[in-house]
Amino acid sequence: MRGQARSQAQVVVSPSAGKYFLLNASPDLRTQILSASLLNPAQPLRHTPIVGVILTSADVDSVIGLLHLREFQPLQIYATPSIRRILLEDNRVFRVLDRANPPAVWRDVATNTWISLDSGNSSSEETSMRFRMVPLGGAYPDYVSEELRRTLPADEAVMGLVLSQGKKQMFYAPTLPGRSEEWKDWVRSSDLSLVDGTFWDENELIAAGVGTKTAREIGHVPLSGADGMLAQCNFAERGRRVLIHINNTNPILDEESPEGREVRDAGWEIAYDGMNFDV
Repeated sequence: MRGQARSQAQVVVSPSAGKYFLLNASPDLRTQILSASLLNPAQPLRHTPIVGVILTSADVDSVIGLLHLREFQPLQIYATPSIRRILLEDNRVFRVLDRANPPAVWRDVATNTWISLDSGNSSSEETSMRFRMVPLGGAYPDYVSEELRRTLPADEAVMGLVLSQGKKQMFYAPTLPGRSEEWKDWVRSSDLSLVDGTFWDENELIAAGVGTKTAREIGHVPLSGADGMLAQCNFAERGRRVLIHINNTNPILDEESPEGREVRDAGWEIAYDGMNFDV
């Protein structure tokens, strides 16, 4: 077996020099920040070049790293209203983000609306980095209370993220429930796609003896199979395609495995810590 250690999926984007936004906030965020020199403080004490976080879901893997940012300089946190409510109403521990002076600013994001990362407002400027959240049709995490869950719109649970700057476009979907077909169009049209590669097989957790649910039952389209992601995404497109959020049961982590070769032959790359992309 040949492979390398990988931490939880974490992506950072930079719309301009010295200014960085996190796409979600992984449980391994503290270690990841320390290992990335570009995110290290430029000044003493509590300075950080991280100015904001964009949340695509309320899954633990996406939000728990926010707690590592509780004593940083003030942050802008972009999320759908439902994700914000889950974190601040159901899980009040995230209110520690208010301890910064001034406190973190939560910005509600409507689906399918372009938002500028320069101003935080809707913008059509081609020179700025913009993003839009696109519904992927998933479900809210199990930990969300039934009382709150009944009040939340279904299309705000799991989001894909489209980022655009000039004529370049990136698509980010660490969780792909497969209940919507729109993600394929974004992969086709993007220069870079970072997409859910959690499981190879539908029954992977069951076969490994570490779970009782299938991949789709917990919100992930598996890579293999006649209706798996590789089969659904067998079209030719202009950009790079990279699998992220890979579970430790997934055989593609073995670089010499048949599954790993099949993924690469299909035109996909397998993410590893420290990957850099110039788009």
